[in-house]
Amino acid sequence: MLKPYYSCVGEAGTDEAGRGCLAGPVTAAAVILPESFKNSYLDDSKKLSEGRRLELAAQIREEALAFAVAHVPPATIDRVNILKASILAMHRALDQLGKRPVSIAVDGNRFLPYGKIQHHCLIKGDGRFLNIAAASVLAKTARDKLMEELHGEFPHFQWDSNKGYPTRAHREALQKYGPTPYHRLSFRLLGEQLKISF
Repeated sequence: MLKPYYSCVGEAGTDEAGRGCLAGPVTAAAVILPESFKNSYLDDSKKLSEGRRLELAAQIREEALAFAVAHVPPATIDRVNILKASILAMHRALDQLGKRPVSIAVDGNRFLPYGKIQHHCLIKGDGRFLNIAAASVLAKTARDKLMEELHGEFPHFQWDSNKGYPTRAHREALQKYGPTPYHRLSFRLLGEQLKISF
């Protein structure tokens, strides 16, 4: 069972999804859970089946004290780099919370200060704390839904199944059709991704 939070009640957990994709936005969520929240299945979204993620997302949206999701589009990722875009998405999600967090628990090891609210960077936090895991689930399910919608515009890229990640089918479609407006042109689309420094 994951711990409810890192520092205190009223802490917002935040996480992103889609950082390693070739197409689509990077998406972040921020969640403040009540102290009483419990679910033994909640974990890092990458460890969960799609069905389980959808079930958990519904419970989180119903029971959270506050939650928000934000997308940062490929054009912004290309302009500022993927790490800064990921942090920007987290900040935008925090901006949309209907409740001011007491502190912020961030999945990963990089973040930029959010106003004067204390934050804690927690490596593998989405597998250790319920509020970060909840943000992981909301970010992943929201982004997956968006990529399934975009699949309707460009079905040959198979975004309904790969969600923009660099699968063989996705790369073969890129080679045949070229990039779409939803592709990240700063990434090496037909080879290893470029590593962009912060």
